[in-house]
Amino acid sequence: MTSRALSFDAVAELYDTARPGYPPALFDAVEELAGRPLDGARVLDVGAGTGIATRLLLARGARVTAVEPGPGMAGRLHAVRPDVPLVRAIGDALPFAGATADVITYAQSWHWTDRVRAFDEAMRVLRPGGTLALFWNVLDQSVPWIADQNARLRAHGGDGGHGVHGAREQGPLLAEGVVGEVRRVTWTRTVSLDAHLDNFHSHSVFRVMGEAATAAFMADERAALLQVFPDGRVEEEYVVDLVAARRPA
Repeated sequence: MTSRALSFDAVAELYDTARPGYPPALFDAVEELAGRPLDGARVLDVGAGTGIATRLLLARGARVTAVEPGPGMAGRLHAVRPDVPLVRAIGDALPFAGATADVITYAQSWHWTDRVRAFDEAMRVLRPGGTLALFWNVLDQSVPWIADQNARLRAHGGDGGHGVHGAREQGPLLAEGVVGEVRRVTWTRTVSLDAHLDNFHSHSVFRVMGEAATAAFMADERAALLQVFPDGRVEEEYVVDLVAARRPA
């Protein structure tokens, strides 16, 4: 777990309120790949952050335990959903007995793990036939204004991709010789320009860029986006990359 991963603690409330959720079609795809409904499933949501995916899994009827190492993120999750079991841990060393989970999810968090160790831990904790599901919400780089925004971020000294390293960057290889099944779900949401910039601001690249550089970038970005969305309403187009693997039955 890197200091950059833990940098989200400083913006836990902003992360929770500004980050997008996930579309119902994603959880339909998880159920398809798992070969079972989420309703009634014992799910570990690892790297749960403030619980954005946790809450949606609960809404599908899953029995969720959130796993989150960051004190700020975990604190926000507990404040919003004090009823949800919460364990402070990382995916590389899950403090759970073997063969006890039906599904393990990583929403926007697998890239912070040592994926060989995390994969082995997931296979240990999953019941035979259980499913490891990794997913990332990524702004669709095939959309011209999003590609332009990404290019501006790279030019400003950021790492591009809005700080998200998803299945397209890592590929579906989960561990040595293990290739996951891949699904892709597209969806959109329309938000205010302020909400879009808040979401953008919550990404880890800005946590390490520094406040002065971030403020300068955001001012320029607001002006650029108003050229595309003069009414101040931004249509964000997303692709959710899902990679899943089952523990052999």
